[in-house]
Amino acid sequence: MKAIAFALGTTMLLLLTACEWGGGGRARTLEEIKQSGELRVLSRNAPTTYFFDGDGEPTGPEYDLAKAFADSLGVRLRIIVKDSVADILRGLERHKGDIAAAGLTETPNRQARFLFSNAIETVSEQVVCRREGKVATSAAGLAEVSLAVVTASSYEETLEQLQQTNPALSWTSRDGIGTETLLQDVWQGSLDCTVADSNIVAINRRFLPELLVMFDLGPAKPHGWALAKASTDLQQAVNDWMASETGVKARRRVHARYFNFIDTFDFVDTLALVERIDERLSKYDALFQQAAMQHAFDPVLVAAQSYQESHWDPKAKSPTGTRGIMMLTKRTATYLGVADRLDPEQAIPAGVAYLAEMRDSFSADIPEPDRTYLALAAYNVGRAHMHDAQALARKLNKDPHSWADMREVLPLLADRRHYKGLKYGYARGWEPVRYVQRIRNYNDIIAERLKSRAQTACSQPACASTSAGKPSPGTGHQAAGKLRNTLPPVS
Repeated sequence: MKAIAFALGTTMLLLLTACEWGGGGRARTLEEIKQSGELRVLSRNAPTTYFFDGDGEPTGPEYDLAKAFADSLGVRLRIIVKDSVADILRGLERHKGDIAAAGLTETPNRQARFLFSNAIETVSEQVVCRREGKVATSAAGLAEVSLAVVTASSYEETLEQLQQTNPALSWTSRDGIGTETLLQDVWQGSLDCTVADSNIVAINRRFLPELLVMFDLGPAKPHGWALAKASTDLQQAVNDWMASETGVKARRRVHARYFNFIDTFDFVDTLALVERIDERLSKYDALFQQAAMQHAFDPVLVAAQSYQESHWDPKAKSPTGTRGIMMLTKRTATYLGVADRLDPEQAIPAGVAYLAEMRDSFSADIPEPDRTYLALAAYNVGRAHMHDAQALARKLNKDPHSWADMREVLPLLADRRHYKGLKYGYARGWEPVRYVQRIRNYNDIIAERLKSRAQTACSQPACASTSAGKPSPGTGHQAAGKLRNTLPPVS
C-alpha cells in the first residue's frame, strides 16, 4: 500500500543469498566476531523474517532486530539466506553462521542441539484451512483432511506428539519451501489444511482472506535466536542486549511495525466507500481532475487509487511509514519534491506524477488498460519486483505486457520455488494483484455513485450531460460529479 521509488538508494549491507563463509570446525567467539567486523546471521527470505521492500531495501522483523544487535556490537550485518528451516539448522551446526534468526520456535529437539536466546515473542501453532473447503475442527479431525507442513519445522514435532494419542493422524512433509507457500496452497484449494505460527497467519490473512484459523495445536511457544552449543558468550551478549533499554525499544519497534496493526488494518469496506464518496471526495475532486488531466489518466481511476491508499484521509499513516492521501514514502516524497506529505495539494499531484512515471517505465507499445494496471502494480510493489515478475513471466512463456498473464505470475514472487532465482527475491506478489483488483472495483463503485448522484441532482438532460462532461477546476459535490470513468468494468 505504498508509493516507492525504483532506485535502490542507500548502501546495501552485504546481504548475500547464496554465499557461505568457510566456517571451519567450531563456532566463533564473541571477540572473534568483533575482530572480524561482521556478524553472520542465517535466515530465510519471508515476510516474518527478512525480505527486500519495494525500494529494494532489506527489511523484515528478524532483519531489523539482527541489524540493531549488530550495530550494538559495532559490526556489519551479513544475512546468509537458506531455502528452509532444515537448511538453516544444518548451517548453524556446521558453523556457517553465528546466529540463526528465522522465526525459530524453541522445542525439546532443538534445545538438545542448540542454545537459544531469551524469547523474542511467543506464538501459537495454528491449524489453518480454507473457508468453504474441507476443514478440521480438532486434532482428531486432522485425519480426515489433506494436511502438509514444512519439513523439520516445529509443527512436525508437535504433530508427532499428537500422533501418539491420535494414531490415525497423518501428514505430508514438504522440503525446501516455506510456510507461506503452504498457506497459499490452502488458499488456492490444492491443500485442505496446514499448520503455521500465529504471526505468519496474521500477516498472510490480510492478503489471503479465505484462510480460516480452526484451532491452536497447543499452548503458545517461545520464538528466539538459535546459536551453536559452544556460543555461550554470544548467547549472553544477545540476552544482555535484548534486556537492555536499546534492545527492548528495538523489539517494541519491530512489533509495532510488522504486527500491531494487522487486526484492524482493512481497506475493504464498500459501505464506507459509498459514505466517503459523499463526505470526502468533494474536497479533493478538483485536485484529482487536474493531476489526472496533466498525465492523461482517468480522474475516477486516480480517485479510486487514492481511496485504496488512504480512504481519502490526508493524515493517513501506515505502520511502514507511508503518509498522506497518496501514501507516499519519505524517500519518494523527497524524490518528487514534496515538502509536506500531509498536504493534499502537494501529495495528489506528486502521487499521480509518480504513477505516470511507473507507467512510462513500461513500453509505450503495451495497450491500455494493461499498461495502466502494470503501473498501478508497480506503484504498490515497486518497479524492482515488477522487473522480476516480468522476467519470470518470460521464463514461464507468459506475456510480460499482459495484465491477465501478470496477475497469474505476480503471486509466484512469494513462492520460494520461483523467487529464489530472482534478483530481488521474495515479494508479497499477491498484494499488487489484489491492489489493482480493488482499485478497479472502487473505480466502478465511484463512477456509478457519481452517475447516480448527478442524475438525482439534475432532472434536465442538459444538466446531466454537463455533469458527465469535461473535468472542471470547481469544487464541491457538483464538481465531484464531473469525474469520468473510461476504463472497462472489472472482470
